Amino acid sequence: MSVTRKQINTNSPSVACDVCGRSLLRGEHAAAFLFQGSRRSVCDLCTVRAAHDGWIREGVDELVPADDRPRRSPLRGLMRPRRFDQELEPGGAEALLAAEQAPPPPPPVRPAHTPAPVVAPPEPGEQLYDDRSVRGIPSNAELKVARALELFNGSAHVRTVSGVSRSLGTPMVSARPSLTEGSVVTIVIAWELSWYRFEVDLGDEASGVRVVAQGSEVSDLEPDEQEPNGTAAADGTLQYVAPALEVEP
Repeated sequence: MSVTRKQINTNSPSVACDVCGRSLLRGEHAAAFLFQGSRRSVCDLCTVRAAHDGWIREGVDELVPADDRPRRSPLRGLMRPRRFDQELEPGGAEALLAAEQAPPPPPPVRPAHTPAPVVAPPEPGEQLYDDRSVRGIPSNAELKVARALELFNGSAHVRTVSGVSRSLGTPMVSARPSLTEGSVVTIVIAWELSWYRFEVDLGDEASGVRVVAQGSEVSDLEPDEQEPNGTAAADGTLQYVAPALEVEP
């Protein structure tokens, strides 16, 4: 039995894409497009680009009338969509464009001067301020000393007095207003081997209690500073002791 051999020709003509110029691979088919009256071969990767450039695909685009094909503008993606809340009537496009290009309205003008509200004068006997929010400097010497000791007891110096007292015993306390500055009170706390002089400014209580001098000899103190008029507790707090009134016989 004789066998007839069939010759297979593998040398098929090479087809190149008319868009990208690439030679098509074996088994890859080219799509046919029409452009400027001639037939063009386009690979599968370039069909979108060919259609975008206006090439007509055979058997598909040629069935659609040229006037009915949608035209795609390269600037379409840059155009802002029209706001649907504005209906465009004849001449409305020009009006909308003019409104968007118009400068913003100027800010409202405020009146140059607003008269202050009229406050009625206080009634007789009416207080304008709460006494608890305003603290004046006491005019009496004993009140000044009492206030100064109150501020001292609220400071951190009480721990110093308490610590030294555990070693040297109960101290002498002398507190008197300054003879030159009416708002300043001097507090002297003295032991046999040590003493401290503090100052409190009642006109500036926020500045606190400050140490102005210290020493080791009680004889270095002024004579009036060696006359006690207060006591010190074990926790370092001070208490004013008013001098006893002399009773005439």
